[in-house]
Amino acid sequence: MRNVVRFDIAVKDSSFHVFDYNPLIGDDNLSSYFMSLKTIYAMKLFWFKAFLGMLILTALSVGVCLPPGQAGAYQDVPTPTGIFVTVTYSDPINVRSGPSTVNYPIVAQLNPGEVVPALGISPGREWIQITHSGGTGWVYASYVSISGGELRIVEPPPTPTPPVTATIDPTLAAEFTVHPTLTRLPTFTPPPPLEVPQFTDSTGPSLGVSGIFIVVLGLLGGIGLLASYLWRK
Repeated sequence: MRNVVRFDIAVKDSSFHVFDYNPLIGDDNLSSYFMSLKTIYAMKLFWFKAFLGMLILTALSVGVCLPPGQAGAYQDVPTPTGIFVTVTYSDPINVRSGPSTVNYPIVAQLNPGEVVPALGISPGREWIQITHSGGTGWVYASYVSISGGELRIVEPPPTPTPPVTATIDPTLAAEFTVHPTLTRLPTFTPPPPLEVPQFTDSTGPSLGVSGIFIVVLGLLGGIGLLASYLWRK
């Protein structure tokens, strides 16, 4: 049997620390076991804090990255009683004041997976009347699924009165109406016909005055040549 040699109690700031008290400080083996347990406890405490920090960071990241509309859709919504519809389309769908995309404006939107009560269906079974946070509206039947029973036929509401179209004062409009001045286009004058000269070919020789003059000069030259030849003999 071993005797306890001494106690080692560390006091810091007048507070008692559990792991600073080691009654087995005199025994090396028991002291090493005690320090191992202390180390394991410290490591577990460290990993617990690390896991808790990672969990908090993950929750904050999901809350920041998720859009506000989808975040509201994924909240716990009480299941409505009676007939209801569930949005099956992958994007938010429009809620209109009546069963038409042309004659009725958009009054709200439903997110994917959102569940709302259904009131009725149009005569053509293409639109479903629902209730939402802003009142009643109509959604396209192909974008939702019906659950809870059969819907009754509901007549569509009257179409909203179209806004009054602003008219323009005709007197004021006439001030800005431009009337172009008509101008006469130049007329085309055809050129006179082209006259081609006609040449006549005269048959038979014709000497004329110049021809007779040349013949006389030739005769005179011949006579002078003959006379000079005889004179030299």
